[in-house]
Amino acid sequence: MNLRRSLLRGIAASLLLAAAPAALAQAYPSKMIRFVVPYPAGGPLDAIARMLAEKMRDAMGQQVIVDNKPGAGGNLGADIVAKSAPDGYTIVMGAVATHAINPTLFARMPYDPVRDFAPVSLVASVPNVLVMNPDIASRHGIASVPDLVKYARAHPGQLNFASGGNGSAGHLAGELLKSMARVSMVHIPYAGAAPAQLGLLAGQTDLMFDNLASASQNIRAGKLKALAVTTARRAEAVPDLPTIAEAGKAEGLAGFDINTWFGVLAPAGTPAPVVERLNAEIRKALQSADVRERMAKLGAEPSPTSPEQFAALIQGELKKYAAVVKASGAKVD
Repeated sequence: MNLRRSLLRGIAASLLLAAAPAALAQAYPSKMIRFVVPYPAGGPLDAIARMLAEKMRDAMGQQVIVDNKPGAGGNLGADIVAKSAPDGYTIVMGAVATHAINPTLFARMPYDPVRDFAPVSLVASVPNVLVMNPDIASRHGIASVPDLVKYARAHPGQLNFASGGNGSAGHLAGELLKSMARVSMVHIPYAGAAPAQLGLLAGQTDLMFDNLASASQNIRAGKLKALAVTTARRAEAVPDLPTIAEAGKAEGLAGFDINTWFGVLAPAGTPAPVVERLNAEIRKALQSADVRERMAKLGAEPSPTSPEQFAALIQGELKKYAAVVKASGAKVD
């Protein structure tokens, strides 16, 4: 009899365990979801997080509240989520900075970008673009990436490039180009990308690797000369503009690829059914026509992935940026 009871208990336990993931997925969410954005309100990342929050709220039947927690280059908000309960009710819009650049750039990190998070899905990629002050480009006879490389090689240290600060995506793009093309250019850091663009427009600097969404209006107005996008493939918003990799292939720039990406992550240990539910809702939201239209206006390209694909991307980007940051010498204490 005891053996029979033990067998029955074992069977019952096995059935409960088998049913648990499905039950959990059906029960989630049962309360408000906090969506942490580790940057100030108003940028493309924040705007897209709010679009997702709206779609997820409608689909999941619970409030999804965007909570802006800027500070320490995005580390403050990411750390809040890393240390939150792994139940799917606190998630973060991580970015290339928080999960690929900062771990090498900062002398001390409050979290581990891999060990402390459960990737849910990549959300978007925002191409960057190599732009020049048009008067300076005309004066130096620079109309393309090969022209730029040839001039820089013939005049080492005479060209400079602006960025939003040491360790920013624009700074690292410049350092990568210098390394791959074997040229010398002077980095001029500003206190943010907007002041850097203003300096470029005023002719205080020669060139810049800027966010396409931020630069597009001045490119269309002829106030900035666009040479190429920094991504591996051409940007949907400017399909006629070549990539640095294709335009500069003969100059050693094949394989050049830097972009601004961001995606959703949960705390490590979040149950797989919850991660899968979040992933499904994000994919659905990114496929909707209105979200895609609004993202296009921001210069962002929807880029949904599986959790495993997003995890692999983070691993690859960590290695790439570790090399670039170390080569640049940039460091934040």
